Amino acid sequence: MVNGLQAQALSTRLQIPLIYGIDAVHGHGNVVGATVFPHNVGLGATRDPKLVERVGHATAAEVRATGIPWNFAPCLCVSRDERWGRSYESFGEDPALVVSMETVIDGLQGRPGRLDDTDRVLATAKHYAGDGDTDYDEAVAAANEGKPWWEQKYPIDQGVTVTDREHFARVDLAPYLPAVRAHKVGSVMPSFSSVDWTEDGLGNPTKMQAHRELITDVLKGRLGFDGFLVSDWEGIHQIPDPAEPTNGGLTAYKVRVGVNAGTDMFMEPYSAEQFEQLLLAEVTAGRVPTARIDDAVRRILTKKFELGLFEHPYASADDVDQVGSAAHRATGREAVAKSQVLLKNSGRALPLRRDAALYVAGRNADDLGNQAGGWTVTWQGVSGADAVPGTSILDGIRQVAPGARVTYSADASAPTDGADVGVVVVGETPYAEGYGDVGGPECGWCSAPQQEEKSLRLQPADRAVVDKVCAALPTCVVLVVSGRPQVLTDQLGEIDALVASWLPGSEGAGVADVLFGRRPFTGRLPVSWPRDEAQVPVNVGDADYRPLFPFGWGLRTDPGRDRLAAVAADRPQVRAALVAAGWNADGSLRDAPRVLDRLGRQLGADHRDAALVEAILGVARDAAQAAVVRGSAPANWAALIADADHAQLTGDPVRAFTLLARVAT
Repeated sequence: MVNGLQAQALSTRLQIPLIYGIDAVHGHGNVVGATVFPHNVGLGATRDPKLVERVGHATAAEVRATGIPWNFAPCLCVSRDERWGRSYESFGEDPALVVSMETVIDGLQGRPGRLDDTDRVLATAKHYAGDGDTDYDEAVAAANEGKPWWEQKYPIDQGVTVTDREHFARVDLAPYLPAVRAHKVGSVMPSFSSVDWTEDGLGNPTKMQAHRELITDVLKGRLGFDGFLVSDWEGIHQIPDPAEPTNGGLTAYKVRVGVNAGTDMFMEPYSAEQFEQLLLAEVTAGRVPTARIDDAVRRILTKKFELGLFEHPYASADDVDQVGSAAHRATGREAVAKSQVLLKNSGRALPLRRDAALYVAGRNADDLGNQAGGWTVTWQGVSGADAVPGTSILDGIRQVAPGARVTYSADASAPTDGADVGVVVVGETPYAEGYGDVGGPECGWCSAPQQEEKSLRLQPADRAVVDKVCAALPTCVVLVVSGRPQVLTDQLGEIDALVASWLPGSEGAGVADVLFGRRPFTGRLPVSWPRDEAQVPVNVGDADYRPLFPFGWGLRTDPGRDRLAAVAADRPQVRAALVAAGWNADGSLRDAPRVLDRLGRQLGADHRDAALVEAILGVARDAAQAAVVRGSAPANWAALIADADHAQLTGDPVRAFTLLARVAT
């Protein structure tokens, strides 16, 4: 297909090759058979920038292998409200976490100057800027009630970021400086959303696609971005035209404002010819300077040259075996395992024995479509066991623990007789963009399961399955497969082990790897897990911060003592901390004050070694979480743990340790 389009481009007078782009936001999800990686919220949970870079490289290799040199990813939004239908496209709620995950750009693009490598693509930082921080419109949500889906509006997606400039710079703009300067991202996509500065009064928002100050003055000017900007899908159609306020299509005003704001390429799938005619007229009339056109063309041509499209315009099929390759699926499986966050683990319910008698239930246990989420094969994704080639969580359980006795019943209608442990896999069905907004329109053309009302709570049928299985069996493990936290505070008491599985993609065996201890649980929450729906939005750094589980929370199943032993060489305080009297036989802490005192001294003297820092902070976090579980932590423990994770992400491990030690001791 791409080569056919390229042939048409090369038949024109100037023979300038086209650049084709695609939304490969969690692997090359539009191609059946590609490796579908966890969505960004899951990658944020891994806290592993090197792994995320490898995910980016594998994605680039599969995208380029199908003839496509440009990817509309990654999303660098900072998700501040889980009611947003795109919240799973964010790495997390803390801009520092998002910045740490920008290694994905390096994986996509490779080393600077090497975009023409056959396993790399041009990356796109999106959506500039503030799309994860828009205000939830309660009035819109209320007005949606009772209307048919096609008359409902988005309550938060494509909305307005109401903010002062300091907050916008600190939270919403923060990821773009390193993306441009450190990672040399090649293209940027402005957001559908608007910004309304509080300094000049409320009620006068500016669409980002029309924001000359932020696009030209800030991004191209102050940040020094030298790539090109591409509008989102018909993005300038949303710019209000004062002369035609009800016109939802293109007008000369919208074209003029969009181009003069600084966007260089426009995504006009159905009105390209009209756009060209309007723009030509605006240039001829002098309302769009030719210098602005030259700037746009120069930026686009530069990237086409860097991609090698002039020398090699046609794509080769030589690397098509990279799509869904065993190596890429292994990377996906590792990413899935590291993305799993263990929220609760009473009585050490996890890891499971590989010869256990298991009762597996829940609609998301054997549904690859639900497991993959939106932006998979189609825009909204699709529910179904065979939506994409891959391994469901149920398949993974059978694969990793072939000696286990497994009874599967999606709705828990089968008898539980003979089972020791219930594994209940519940959560969401796929959605994308505003169709995932809580209180927004349901996708009327999607599969039946996807037409359910979007919620921060588990669906009633899911809640019923949890109640039934947990009441019937002595040990109950619940996995939540979702793009955002699901409120289940009232059911927490009946659940022995609770796991946030996010949207793992095609490699469900990665979930089974941690369930059975093949890999340890190591993931940490990239977003705060709310106590109730009224608490949302809740984010690290809030003045009154009391979520059910804080940002950075994540129980581990590997002994902290073993992690310390791996970095103890030539470090006397670490060796002293490993004295047997301070530890239980299972490798957990017995004497937290004494051990943490030793580790604190070592960290104060040597906090530049990343492996040492991670090991020490890991033990301190284990101790802090253990104090919370046994009920001995201070009242503000959630804020202390979340602030500690933020401190670690911002390069202050000593402060992170101090905060965790306050919880632990």
